[in-house]
Amino acid sequence: MHKLTWPLAALILTLAPGAALAERMIPERGPARIVAQAKAKVKAEAVKLLPADMVRWRAQAARVSIVRDDWGIAHVHGKSDADAVFGMIYAQAEDDFNRVETNYLTSLGRLAEAEGESAIYQDLRARLFIDPDVLQADYKTSPAWLKALMTSWADGLNFYLATHPQVKPRVITHFEPWMALSFSEGSIGGDVERVSIKELEAFYGNRPRPMAMNEVSNPEDPLRFQEPKGSNGMAIAPANTANHHALLLINPHTSFFFRSELQMTSDSGLNAYGAATWGQFFIYQGFNEHAGWMHTTSGVDSVDEFAETIVRKTGKLYYRYGDTERPLKTSVIRIPFASPTGASGVRAFTVYHSHHGPIVRQSGDTWIAFALMNKPVEALSQSFLRTKAVNYAAFRKVSELAANSSNNTLFADAEGTIAYMHPQFIPRRNDRFDYTQPVDGADPATDWAGVHPASEAPQLVNPATGWVYNTNDWPWSAAGPDSPKREAFPRYMDTAGPNPRGAHATQVLSASKAFTPETLVAAAYDPYMPAFGELIPALVGAYNITPGADPVKVRLADQIALLKGWDDRWSLDSTATSLAVFWGEALWAKAAPAAKAAGISVYEAMAHRTTPDQKLAALAEASDRLTQDFGSWQVPWGEINRYQRLTSDITQTFTDSGPSTPVAFASAQWGSLASFGAKRYPGTRRYYGTSGNSFVAVVEFGDKVRALAVTAGGESGHANTAHFNDQADRYARGNLREVYFYPGQLKGHTERTYKPGS
Repeated sequence: MHKLTWPLAALILTLAPGAALAERMIPERGPARIVAQAKAKVKAEAVKLLPADMVRWRAQAARVSIVRDDWGIAHVHGKSDADAVFGMIYAQAEDDFNRVETNYLTSLGRLAEAEGESAIYQDLRARLFIDPDVLQADYKTSPAWLKALMTSWADGLNFYLATHPQVKPRVITHFEPWMALSFSEGSIGGDVERVSIKELEAFYGNRPRPMAMNEVSNPEDPLRFQEPKGSNGMAIAPANTANHHALLLINPHTSFFFRSELQMTSDSGLNAYGAATWGQFFIYQGFNEHAGWMHTTSGVDSVDEFAETIVRKTGKLYYRYGDTERPLKTSVIRIPFASPTGASGVRAFTVYHSHHGPIVRQSGDTWIAFALMNKPVEALSQSFLRTKAVNYAAFRKVSELAANSSNNTLFADAEGTIAYMHPQFIPRRNDRFDYTQPVDGADPATDWAGVHPASEAPQLVNPATGWVYNTNDWPWSAAGPDSPKREAFPRYMDTAGPNPRGAHATQVLSASKAFTPETLVAAAYDPYMPAFGELIPALVGAYNITPGADPVKVRLADQIALLKGWDDRWSLDSTATSLAVFWGEALWAKAAPAAKAAGISVYEAMAHRTTPDQKLAALAEASDRLTQDFGSWQVPWGEINRYQRLTSDITQTFTDSGPSTPVAFASAQWGSLASFGAKRYPGTRRYYGTSGNSFVAVVEFGDKVRALAVTAGGESGHANTAHFNDQADRYARGNLREVYFYPGQLKGHTERTYKPGS
């Protein structure tokens, strides 16, 4: 770099903020005193000319350091917790600002400003529960420590934008601290997503009402094959481990690239590592030096629908409640939207609320109000504070904020405690009502009556089995024979029931008393698929009772022989896996209607409610599809099941002509613990995954913490960087890497050390 006189360096500094740049351009030759004076004058002039916010941001950035390891993962340190938040959100913005902004466009109900009219009703759904004026008031009355974190969060994002003018936000050009309250809990898909956008549009858009779905809000078709959403979590007690240290499996099943892997530390005791949902300032699933936590989507009923009987009189709307009629609360929500021409518009909606919640749809003559937890300050507080909990007692104390409505928690700590915790926000109800259906809002007996304390919810601490797990199934099998008893709790404590992954988890956890981090990884990738262990014998039975002269029996003899001799385990070279998956998907379509009509699981219907002819027809269909797409029905699974990441787009596109990586593990639908949700896309023969295993970690707690981890694809969201896909092969093989948790582990594994804005 050419050296300049200090006046010119100062001028450059004022035009392009960067004190470090200007200092490097000052001549070093000459008396040290003159050089020092020149540098001081550059800084002084810069301070005078920079906006006040920039001065404050640069002062905070000076208290932050970011170390990027050889996987591109940010290890952020700040003097205070607020400084650490400033640095970690800056690092997230570096890695994928698009995902950060998009998450807040969604949570704030501003997506239509970027994506146009197609997102109007998604925005309306968010705005029924999120009021910017209320959130601003909540921010002002928040505890001082939380306000400091929210302010640093906004400052970190604004500083990133100020120092990266080439980055063009789609909508949010300036972040305000209160915005953090709109997205206070890190799950993929919050409670609000239980509201059907189609039915919301039918009600508020005066559109034809969509086909009824048993009058229950469900935005998806229950008859269509769907990849399960959720996660796996396991905690193993010291008595069941080789090193006598507690172990924790962190295995969220989300859409890929949904979270950032990072570490945030401070001089105030913060030292958390794990997965942070893009745009949030806390580690959602992870660990500190003493304890770890894993969240799985719960089957608890924490949201409800109330059928309101509407009365119209004197030009006003009322709803019945007991012996009275209450006026419906009305308000106007304005949704701005972009148009293809570049112009913008606004749609105004008059919306309605009963005391149960906003009206979200109509069912016959009643209007349906939707009730959910709305405690943003408590939720954000709980999300951050639990990352600093050093043992189970401290973690449990934080949970008393009761602002977790949708997640079970698997916990382990260095003291050897393992635990299963049900969500802490569980409304108390009259159990004689079926809250899986809309209840009569006119009957006061259906109202929520406070929230259950933790002692009244399913929970486990150090069960005799020495392990706890959850796979989004019911809690009644979380610790085998030592699990909570179903009959001891209201039925609304679970609506999920069992699933094949639960049976699989019980099997692998019961198989060892000497787990190590490596063998727990092996258990998490155990290839058995228990659903096929039940379904294939039913298929073979159907074949056996089919007359020998039947052409179908002759045609499918080789396929049956292959499946009959299969061990129900996935592998890259397994042709049986390919045939079984294609058969299972074909039979699912035939069994789902019968399952819905009978109120049973689709698995049970596949095995026992489909006829022998249907089972064999589905196998013939699977064989034909494989032959059509790949030239033979005997195709190795790795030829079909692929991981591909070609662009930085949030919604991925796929092509068989592009590079891809074979993946052995299969869909969680069949009980695979390692989940890879894949399917065909327009123009493809192969299956490409978009969800399932995302961030996977195994953590051992002892005198020191040791962890192994892998992230789907890579840390960076930028396709032109080294860390966009550098973990793809490890991800596909379940080959977890060592986590650099302690500074000493970063020696020899550091790519760059810097301060925000440098």
